[in-house]
Amino acid sequence: MRVIEHLRRLFEAGEIADADIERALFAAGAPADAWGEYLHILGADEVWLARLEGRTALLGVFPTLDASHAAQHRERIHAAFRALLAARDDGALERRVHYTNSAGQSFDTAEEDILLHVAMHAQYHRGKVNALLRAAGHKAAPVDYIGFVRGVAAAVTPPPR
Repeated sequence: MRVIEHLRRLFEAGEIADADIERALFAAGAPADAWGEYLHILGADEVWLARLEGRTALLGVFPTLDASHAAQHRERIHAAFRALLAARDDGALERRVHYTNSAGQSFDTAEEDILLHVAMHAQYHRGKVNALLRAAGHKAAPVDYIGFVRGVAAAVTPPPR
């Protein structure tokens, strides 16, 4: 499988995982710490998307959003990444993107590395959201990639208490 196809699958799995995370958060009453982690996924995704598209980000890295605005941004961000990935092939992934990070440092990074970072960063924070939900006695969302590949959520054994 080509790199672009792997990235498309990772982002598709991420779309489903974010929707599942959002549902789990709503079911739990959106605990503030878990909600903040989730919003960070959206904010960071938007910042990286803006860098890839050469525009100013519409959200900060740690945005404050209510549920309806979060859902709107989630849908917009995922649609934009879908469109971006649909327009790319493996050769385009070598394109260097120039940007300045939040600390004011400038970088030139291959698009492929940015996209892989976005997918991995979001998955890391989905895990944190799930850990916070579990710690508060709520049900976690099914976000494992293998569950996406199988079409069935991965089995979960609760940790010993």
